[in-house]
This record gives sequence, C-alpha cells and structure tokens, in this order.
Amino acid sequence: MRYLPAILLLCLIGCSPTKRLSRDLRTNSQFTDHVTGFALYDPAGQKTLVAHNADKPFVPASNTKLVSFYAGLLHLPDSLPALRYVIRGDSLIFWGTGNPLLLHPDLPDSAAIRFLRSRSERLFFSAANYAGPRFGAGWAWDDYNDDYSCELAPLPLYGNFARFSFPDRRPDFTVQPALFADSTVLAPPTWQQRGVRRDEDRNRFVRPPVGKTPRQDVPFRWSPELAARLLSEQLNRPVGVVRTAQPRSATLLSGTPTDSLYKRMLQISDNTLAEQILLMASAQRGDTLLNARRIMNLTDSVAFGKRTDIRWVDGSGLSRYNLFSPNSLIALLRQLQATVPQPRLFALLPAAGQSGTLRSLYKSNTPFIFAKSGSMSGVYNLSGYLVTRKGRVLLFSMMHNNFTGSVSEMRQRTARFLEQIHRQF
Repeated sequence: MRYLPAILLLCLIGCSPTKRLSRDLRTNSQFTDHVTGFALYDPAGQKTLVAHNADKPFVPASNTKLVSFYAGLLHLPDSLPALRYVIRGDSLIFWGTGNPLLLHPDLPDSAAIRFLRSRSERLFFSAANYAGPRFGAGWAWDDYNDDYSCELAPLPLYGNFARFSFPDRRPDFTVQPALFADSTVLAPPTWQQRGVRRDEDRNRFVRPPVGKTPRQDVPFRWSPELAARLLSEQLNRPVGVVRTAQPRSATLLSGTPTDSLYKRMLQISDNTLAEQILLMASAQRGDTLLNARRIMNLTDSVAFGKRTDIRWVDGSGLSRYNLFSPNSLIALLRQLQATVPQPRLFALLPAAGQSGTLRSLYKSNTPFIFAKSGSMSGVYNLSGYLVTRKGRVLLFSMMHNNFTGSVSEMRQRTARFLEQIHRQF
C-alpha cells in the first residue's frame, strides 16, 4: 500500500523519540515533582529537537563556570598573566593579576616566584589595583570556613586556603602555609566541631584532637600584608607593602598555559579558579583596576546578545542570584563548539564515567557525555555534549530546581534520561 493508514501514521509520530521525551518531561513524576527545564539541540541540522521550559530562568549553580570558561577563551591568551610590574630606581613594584596558581599546592604557577627571585631590586607589593569585595554577590556568609568559598583577591597565594593534614588521623598535624601553625590551637575536650574551624574575622584556627579526614582545606583571610609576608618567607627576602596605583605602562609577566587551569576548574568545579579567571582577563586587557564586572559585560554581549533569560553575577555559580535558561546555555555551548576544536573541548570537560565530577555518572570505558554539572541544595543541572550510538553530537541542557530530595537522586534521574537519548538518536 502506497500510503500508511492515518491511525498508523499518528502512532508512529506519537512514538518518535522526541515525542516520547517531551511527553515524559510533561507527565512523568520524576520531572513534575519539581521544576525541570530541558533543551536538546542538533548542531548539524541547526534545529531544536526537544524543548521543555527551555526559556525559563533557573539557578545554574556551577553551570555558570561554562560562561567563565568562555570569558577566558575570549580574553586570555595561551598563557595566564602572572604579574604586572614597574622598576623605579632601585625598587620593583608589582601588582597581582588575579592569577590563583601562585604557590597553589595542586597546580602551582612558579613564573612569578622565579621572576621575583631573579631580581636584584627591592621588592614592593601593591594591592591598589583591586577595590572589589572578598566574596561574590549573594554568597552565603557562613560558608567562609568551607574550601569552596575562598576569598577573591588580586594576588591569591596557596589558593587562598590553609591545608591541614592529619596523617592516619593521628593528633599530630601539618599545615601549609606553615605560617599558620602558630595561629592554630587545639580544641577543648567539649569541642563539638569535627573539623578545623577558623574564626570568622581573623586567621585563628581551632583544630580537633583528631582530624575527621586526612586533609582539610580552610580558606584564610587575605590581606596585602599577609600576601607580602607569605611571599617574603618563600623568597627569603623582604617584600614591602605600598599603596601605589598601577600605571597602564606596567609590564606584564606571563605564566603557565591556560588549559591547565581550565581543565582543573571544569573537572573538579573549582570555584576560586572560575572567579579569578574574570580578574585575570581584566589584567590581561590592561585595566589598571581589576574589574570582573567589565569582563562579564563584554562576555555577555558576545555569548548571549540581548537575551533576557539570564542574570550573571559571579564567576563560579556560588550565588543563587545567577539565572540561566536551558536555551541560553545551548547558545553558549554552540559558541564553545565554534571556538574550541572538539578534541580539545572534550578533553577539558568532565567525561561521564571517566573524569572529574562525572566520574561516577556511568560505568563506561567509552564516554558519551562531556558536560559541566552544577549542584547545591535543591539544584542539579547538567549541560554539555552528548554523543549518540549513531555518532551524532547533540547539545543538551537539563536543569532541576526546587526539589526537596537529594542531589544524588536527581543526578541519577538525569543520567537515565540522557541514556535514552544516547540509545535512541
């Protein structure tokens, strides 16, 4: 028969993968017991395959780091800015560029240390090129003790956290920077806190008799004086503090390759690295005052144009003031795909079942999802690239907000939904 009966044709249309996915998003209680948004886009055909609440704004959490990554791609060269400096007589005055890797225990950038060691001039540090806040807009004040909430600074050192180590959970401990050993005291026997706790307004740490984990990173209170002292101990020579404005003629010193920072930021979802990208971009442009907001405005105009379904307020996604829709993130993923060759892009992003925050999402030797997750209480999102069994590369953004259950459960719901797409497309 040349033409299919109408009833059979309707059945085939109704049973298509896109129809089934759309129906599930509208009717399945796994997606209707909270607010769910989803967009699936085919870049080859340049068309949206599935859209559900795709233009509604959601709290993105660490999906925001994708925008900061794009800001770095737009404004930073292949090497990170390390310092800016001028020589005046027998003195060398230097300013931070926001580079967060100076003496970082996990990913150190030693360019600035090598440079300062090699100089014969007297060294002076100025923080006059940064007048911004120590925390982002909307950050929770009582997160100050948690490793994901390090302070913003023009010259971070040691990642702006103190690393406490408790070998085999014994009472003895070490701390890096060692400077903080003298300001760490043992908790009284009635101490209820299991981990190290810093005073809110100063660098005084209280540690338990035995560490709850072999290692704990605790943010410290940054100041120009502390930065100069830490540098002085590392260089074994005096470093003074001045309040000198940075001239536009200050020389820029370059450091480590940018991809090493991008990979760590995306794969372990490092908030400090994401925030400081914006300050480094400002320094790279030659701003005499490090200005994250200017970089955000410049990036916003390129990535999103005149979209009204976004609000971008920080680099990391710690703030609940951030709002992005699934479609806005699809637009960003398209920009990333056009900017970065696929092998490099997929190597930087977490790969499901293999690396980063998606290591446990699937048990697979051949990853088919390369994406950035974002989670906080009541929020779980995943946005990135999905490779189907047929080899198609699709762009997706799945956003869950306002649920009362666990993030782990929402992660599994997302994984099962995306696996259907992998099999059926």
